[in-house]
Amino acid sequence: MKRFFPLLGIAIVLVYYPKHSFAQADFSDDPYFKSNVIYEFGASLGVMNCLTDLGGGKGVGKSFLKDLNTGNTEPEGSVFGSIAYKNALVLRTEMVWGVVKANDKVLQSVKESTFGRYDRNLSFRSTIFEVSLVTEIHPVYFKRYRLHEKLPRVSPYLLGGIGYFIFNPMAKLTNTWVELRPLHTEGQGFAEYPDRKEYKLKQINFPVGGGIKFKISEQVNFSTECVYRILNTDYLDDVSTNYIDPNVFKKYFDGPKLADVLALNDRQKEIDPAHTTTVGDIRGNPKKNDAYFSLNFKVAITF
Repeated sequence: MKRFFPLLGIAIVLVYYPKHSFAQADFSDDPYFKSNVIYEFGASLGVMNCLTDLGGGKGVGKSFLKDLNTGNTEPEGSVFGSIAYKNALVLRTEMVWGVVKANDKVLQSVKESTFGRYDRNLSFRSTIFEVSLVTEIHPVYFKRYRLHEKLPRVSPYLLGGIGYFIFNPMAKLTNTWVELRPLHTEGQGFAEYPDRKEYKLKQINFPVGGGIKFKISEQVNFSTECVYRILNTDYLDDVSTNYIDPNVFKKYFDGPKLADVLALNDRQKEIDPAHTTTVGDIRGNPKKNDAYFSLNFKVAITF
């Protein structure tokens, strides 16, 4: 992330540099740039991370990227197709695969300042599959077309849209990954907690972000892009509110499933065997929904 924003700034400066500097880089005489409508197909590779109740920085947790753990970064990839009007307005559909994760143990070096977040000792991992429909807006191309000027090679852009994603939070217990949603770890769906509804593993999100597109030739372009997903759930990591009475689990589960939920609902004794959890103790913060985002590098072919 620290490398992305300086790159964005450099590209913007280059775009607005006196236009004679781009004389040899101009592509507006190519037939593909003269077409009002063009199509693109491509793929991307990048990284994905998330902002949830787990992990974070020191203290009680800071807002937005100040609470990011870069060590949780995981691979991400996509394929996409788009249609562009005068290169300036682009409608894009994309399929994304990625992984998100978080772990309270990353706070060990600052555990004295985390007010129990490290001692909570919870973690999760989830694959992400997403289908999105977004609009890209290229201000530079809008301006150049309006003024009948030649088009530059570089174009910063903004994007926003709607997506549909699938996730499935899991936690590792004795070298086995266990799905968390079926365990109702915070009493979601239990009669004793009517205000805690079961969360859905398939939901709508809202991608927003920006990037920089580089025209390599009339048919090939390269982009670097950062996309943040606004979510309607606080359960990406299966953590949101307070600890419930563990005896309630015995009404709904038995055997291995009961053993799993009792082990994964409250993992504080793994850090401190003498710890006693009180019903209603803070497990998460329901005031802030979770989010995930990606930084990727795209290559597209124009038709």
